[in-house]
Amino acid sequence: MHTDRSSVDVVAIVPARGGSKGVPGKNLRRVGGIPLVVRAIRAAQAAGSVDLVVVSTDDAAIADTSRDAGAHVLDRPAEISGDTATSESAVLHALATLRQDGITPQVTAFLQATSPFIDPAALTEAIAVVQTGRADSVFAARESYEFVWRRDAAGLARAVGHDAAHRPRRQDREPHFVETGAFYVFDTDGFRTAGHRFFGRTRVVEVPEVTAVEIDDPEQLRFASALARVVDGAGPITATAVVTDFDGVHTDDSAWIDAAGAEHVRVSRSDGMGVGLLRRAGIPLLILSTEQNPVVRARGEKLRVEVRQGIDDKAAELRRWATERGVDLGHTAYLGNDVNDLPAMALVGWPVAVADAHPAVREAARVVLQRAGGDGAVRELADLVLAGRRPGPGPH
Repeated sequence: MHTDRSSVDVVAIVPARGGSKGVPGKNLRRVGGIPLVVRAIRAAQAAGSVDLVVVSTDDAAIADTSRDAGAHVLDRPAEISGDTATSESAVLHALATLRQDGITPQVTAFLQATSPFIDPAALTEAIAVVQTGRADSVFAARESYEFVWRRDAAGLARAVGHDAAHRPRRQDREPHFVETGAFYVFDTDGFRTAGHRFFGRTRVVEVPEVTAVEIDDPEQLRFASALARVVDGAGPITATAVVTDFDGVHTDDSAWIDAAGAEHVRVSRSDGMGVGLLRRAGIPLLILSTEQNPVVRARGEKLRVEVRQGIDDKAAELRRWATERGVDLGHTAYLGNDVNDLPAMALVGWPVAVADAHPAVREAARVVLQRAGGDGAVRELADLVLAGRRPGPGPH
């Protein structure tokens, strides 16, 4: 993205206030291990025609997270941050503030963080439609052949937009288009004049139905989290540091206890090879364990990996380690299996779960591995991280 003010022709604005009644802290809730506001920022960044991504917020945590993701943050005044405030008011305020800084974009894209699966290609198409003058405003929509009904005053069903007595086949019907809420793109000057996202010549950019998810309640958040691994797909992990739990990750979470009370665990030699490959690649490594056990220390020494054990607050210890080692948590992978890993997973850019992890951990993960704890999960993670370091066939 360009940073020179004179070159900002297209700006993407993400309004993200801190309050939400339906899902508290909604814009920082994670889908596929990524905060919703960050997913919106990344979608805008991936649209090649966007010169500047702006987040308008009244919340300090959202502001910090957005800056870390590379967005320009604007403070949203309290009078346009309440439940009754419109998104248009936030976008108009952002544009006015940018103008004071000498930034006057021709085209504005308004993205909603509540849509976790914004398609960068569709967003790029919408921007091009406005830039070339084919429309004044464009919005994301999915194709629909649904029969819509309403209840009348007596509670009886009434057809909307179709004749209930005539039931044509799908192939004989003209489609309707349903807003997804993902993005709206418009001519900036026209928007300032109209004060609304729909004005002048309006066009639709179609997006796949699988991406047309908008989060307004906890059930939709759970649905989006389950869908994320299908929509996002699997791929390399571009992490520059790796942290793992021990029990349930390097082991299968079981232990043998001998007559003297000593614990014995089973580990995977494949995992050891994966750790060795990461170490030789110069990737910082840490085993972070709640348990205080000689087995953990011995395994760390065998692998030549730093171990911190007997840790009740994993998140605090992870922050401490990252500061001491100069590690960027936004580019760190954390591999966990149980609920005591969740606070630490929330700090990193790549929260990862073993295949047999607790459901809450799987839901919080950006990547769920195919391998279970103690059965090659660490090696699988190592392979994905190393794959993320190799240049692809195109621009890297």
